[in-house]
Formats: sequence, structure tokens, C-alpha cells
Amino acid sequence: MTALHDVPVLLLDHRGDVLARNALLRAVLGRPLEPGSSFLRYLFLDPVARERIVNWAVFAQAAVATLRLEAGRRLHDRKLHALVDELRATDGDVAAWWDDHAVRDYASVIKLIRHPEAGDLMFGIETVSPPHEPDQRLTIYTVEPDAPTARVLPILASWDADTADLSCPRVKYWSRIR
Repeated sequence: MTALHDVPVLLLDHRGDVLARNALLRAVLGRPLEPGSSFLRYLFLDPVARERIVNWAVFAQAAVATLRLEAGRRLHDRKLHALVDELRATDGDVAAWWDDHAVRDYASVIKLIRHPEAGDLMFGIETVSPPHEPDQRLTIYTVEPDAPTARVLPILASWDADTADLSCPRVKYWSRIR
């Protein structure tokens, strides 16, 4: 993860719990997603996820199919099955997609983010499972080198995402470069 400081990166366990993430992920998604928090709860229960992820349904449906695969692999994982039950009970989309019985081991998807300051960002989402740590998934938000998203990521990385202030001078600078 240290070598991937130029793009958002997230390390999850088999339940979708955050093991690690870089600061750029926080800046792009608008939530801290600290280690121990649930990326799946963010995705399905936090309204910011639906606001920021333009193609939320495509991305979320792939997440449910991956969750179904993990639940099938781990029939005795009570925490995982409790999470599935919670998400199905609180989100109608999760319940419908779960009932479709789709399963995915790996999904390469495009994720479109509408950032309140940076505008529209486009990422290719790639997931890698280390051979010696099959319960972990490293999710890398890739960008084309000359794409508009690649040009704004260094600016987002330089901002302290926890203290974003729309009245500060960077917004004036931002409007000049866009």
C-alpha cells in the first residue's frame, strides 16, 4: 500500500471490514473508513456512498455477489452471516440482489465518483488477493495516466480531508484549474 500512494487504496478482510486504507481513499469517498469499520455498511447504509458513487447500483450489485461467494465459502462464520442478515433487512437492493443468487469471485468494475470539490472522477477498480493471505483483498482505484482524474488526485492528496473548508483559498485555485 505504501507504494500506491498516488491512487486510493483499500485493504479489506473477507467480511468487508477495513484493515487499512490510505488518506487518498478518505479524500475521494468522503468518509474516514478507519481500520475496523465496515466498508459494506458504508456502501449500503451511509447516504454519502449513494451520493458520491454515481454508478452506485453497478458497484453495489458486484459487492453483493462477492459477499454471497464469501458467505458460501464460510458457512460457519456467524459474524459474516449476521452482516448479510443486517444488510438484507435494512436495504431492499441488497435483499433483491441477494435473492438473484449471483456469485462473483472477482469483479473489475468502473467506479464513478462525484466529489463535491473535485467534480466527477473515474476509477477502474481492481482487486488483488495475496496468495498467502486469501482472506484479504487489496482494492486499488486505478486511473489512466493523462485522464482528468489523474490530474486532480495530487491536489486531493495534498488537502487534509478531515478539515475541508469550502471557503478556503484552495476552492478559488480549484476553479481555475478545472
